[in-house]
Amino acid sequence: MNAKNTLLVVDDDFAHRTMLKTLIAGWGYEVREADDGAAALEAVLRDPFDLVLMDIRMVRVSGLEALEEIRRYNPALPVILMTAYASVETAVEALKKGAYDYLTKPLDFDELRLALERALEHTHLREENRMLRESLGVRFDRGNLIGRSDAMTRLLDLVAQVAPSEATALVTGESGTGKEMIAGAIHFNSPRKSGPFIRINCAAITETLLESELFGHEKGSFTGADRRKEGKFRQADGGTIFLDEVSEMSLGMQVKLLRVLQEREFTRVGGEELIRVDVRVIAATNRDLLRAVAEGRFREDLFYRLNVVNLRVPALRERKEDIPLLAQHFLKIFAERNRKALKGFTPRAMDRLLRYPWPGNVRELMNTVERGVVLTRADILDEEDVAPVLEMEIQRAPGGQAVEALAEADTSLEAVEKATILKTLEEAGGNKSEAARRLGITRRTLHLKLKRYGLM
Repeated sequence: MNAKNTLLVVDDDFAHRTMLKTLIAGWGYEVREADDGAAALEAVLRDPFDLVLMDIRMVRVSGLEALEEIRRYNPALPVILMTAYASVETAVEALKKGAYDYLTKPLDFDELRLALERALEHTHLREENRMLRESLGVRFDRGNLIGRSDAMTRLLDLVAQVAPSEATALVTGESGTGKEMIAGAIHFNSPRKSGPFIRINCAAITETLLESELFGHEKGSFTGADRRKEGKFRQADGGTIFLDEVSEMSLGMQVKLLRVLQEREFTRVGGEELIRVDVRVIAATNRDLLRAVAEGRFREDLFYRLNVVNLRVPALRERKEDIPLLAQHFLKIFAERNRKALKGFTPRAMDRLLRYPWPGNVRELMNTVERGVVLTRADILDEEDVAPVLEMEIQRAPGGQAVEALAEADTSLEAVEKATILKTLEEAGGNKSEAARRLGITRRTLHLKLKRYGLM
């Protein structure tokens, strides 16, 4: 038996809990205890476990109530329930709520040991993504948009409302959150879905070439223009054009874009012919456009033209409930692509994914899972397989370089504060009281910040 497997035994009967702890520890497991469902949930949120063995009937918070919360936090964590009051109804309810197994007291120790071994050999992640697709299919096709969190549910409801309209939309959010996928969902659920969906990254093209890319050019209009070229707006006629990183446009280009939005017409570079188009515009940015307007870097009139409907894509740290679904989705994609038969994630691997703050958002999670799939030699991804690159860099970085490592990915004050807390905790040897003293805050304040940033 693998000694690193850590089990949480939950029972408000002290004698029974102590007996189970002694018995299971004798089988080679590390065992921790909780005397109530609420204490069990706190333990799961605080520390990684490989399995939870929990009584159903407890005085304060029942095992069934705690099961629901544990499954909501980490669906990969198997939970085995125990009860002295066995009934078919209770067993059915326990399994419907996601219990891995159901045992009756007095326990048959051979049966218990077999149940533990079975549960630890497999992860128990249900096909929630498929169910969510089916439940929302009547409204619109989600495509690869995955999420069950409140933040994503609200966003997808708004996308479903906006898609059938002709409104210009501005998609905002941090880098790596999936803004292009939201734009695609709007297009492919709109009356224009049979038309083209043209994408252009305004930050990836030099200012001198961007006008030609958007509006096209005539032959001979500049050096190297050896033939006429149709621009992206003409290519998108009858469909949708997605302008990514629109905040990076020069003020001169902003004026020309504003005219297209107002008049639905333009001329090619070096040309005189007035070209009319029927195009829906969806723009995206990871910048604060209102701040850019105030600083004179973005035209106010263009901002209001683009921002008819604003769709903010939440950062991954704001929708942690979606991490198991996303991770399993990426695992399936990359396992098939690399011709590997992978079953899923261990509870500890999923716990690690849930605790990390993901400054690179969904893109960083996708890359982390892909790297794990490529490098693993097992049939299930374990904790070391899913260590995020940035987390490894912070651990390797000497002294204050940890702050720079995290700030490089996200220069916000929150990112620097998170990195500072990580660095101080490391220097204090994990002692939270000492870390709080060095940071000049109370231990309770440190505890709240750790919870806020997903660091505990």
